Amino acid sequence: MVLWGPPGTGKTTIARLVALQSSSRFVQLSAVLSGVKDIRAAVDDARSAREGLMAEGTILFIDEIHRFNKSQQDALLPHVEDGTVVLVGATTENPSFELNGALLSRVRVYVLKALQDDDLRALLDRALLDPERGLAGLDLPPVWRERIVRLADGDARRMLSLTETAGEYFRATGDDSDEALQRLTGQGFRRFDKQGEQHYDQISALHKAVRGSDPDAALYWLARMIDGGVDPHYLGRRLIRMAVEDLGLADPRALRLALDGWEAFDRLGMPEGELALAQVAVYLACAPKSAAVYQGYKAAQAAVQVHGSLEVPMHLRNAPTRLMKSMGCGQGYQYDHEHPGGHAAGQQFLPDDLQDVRFYEPSPRGLEIKIAERLRQLRGEQ
Repeated sequence: MVLWGPPGTGKTTIARLVALQSSSRFVQLSAVLSGVKDIRAAVDDARSAREGLMAEGTILFIDEIHRFNKSQQDALLPHVEDGTVVLVGATTENPSFELNGALLSRVRVYVLKALQDDDLRALLDRALLDPERGLAGLDLPPVWRERIVRLADGDARRMLSLTETAGEYFRATGDDSDEALQRLTGQGFRRFDKQGEQHYDQISALHKAVRGSDPDAALYWLARMIDGGVDPHYLGRRLIRMAVEDLGLADPRALRLALDGWEAFDRLGMPEGELALAQVAVYLACAPKSAAVYQGYKAAQAAVQVHGSLEVPMHLRNAPTRLMKSMGCGQGYQYDHEHPGGHAAGQQFLPDDLQDVRFYEPSPRGLEIKIAERLRQLRGEQ
């Protein structure tokens, strides 16, 4: 099995419990420090144990298994397949992306969630009764307990570390002031990995909040990502993408505003420039939406793939030489500016096989209402 979840959710503890309940040996490797040589040594040890007098099975626990490269993961396959070891892996990254298909097909993935505040409070109470931690009988102030739980952010390991630090200070000094707690614990850190699953989940949430016209959610996810240390220039680029993908010509001002917001951040830097990005996010969320240009372009791309290199109609071709003119290039082209309204009605601009195709269909929102009216006029539909 592979246990997938954020730090401090008990992945190693679960693996040890599996070994305990199955009366198996527990062998632990760290993918950060181990290689194929260490895997072979653990397998040889497991094989000897299985063939020995006690005939013991072995749980091979590999922490941070996503750190193993393909060859290291492949080295596990035959020994997992023949049962020499029972593999239990732990990872904070999505196994679908980090484990190769052969190994993934041989394991069951269990998803662990971050611990809830009530879970952390229960664990904190238990830690304060544990004589091994040297905190037994310590009566931490309730305000301190709540701040420790909040700063742990679902991570039991972090909570225990904060408890030990704060508890030792409180026992030695008796100082239970808010200032002391602030000094001991700092501001804490939210869960975020600038290159991992949480990064892509949160930018997806920001994009969908903007598309769904929810400025509050857009501000929240923007603040979460900045708090987590994401490069604000990346956010600036993504906001520009949202402006063209999800607003398009329903509000063409959005693109200029997104570019201006990114430039303002570039000039102001952190933290003042964050407000420029926030302003863009709110504007994009509140503005009328249209994916008409985005969908039209995708449809045009698909047509290119399906129809290949269709010929340019003769009347649209360039005719810079006498020979090309004699071949008919440019013949029959109507110069639009010479016609009433600056439009030569009925002139064909797509290849013959696509002349009746429409890729761009304006939405009934924002400026595209006017664009649709204009197109109907040009096409003689009204």
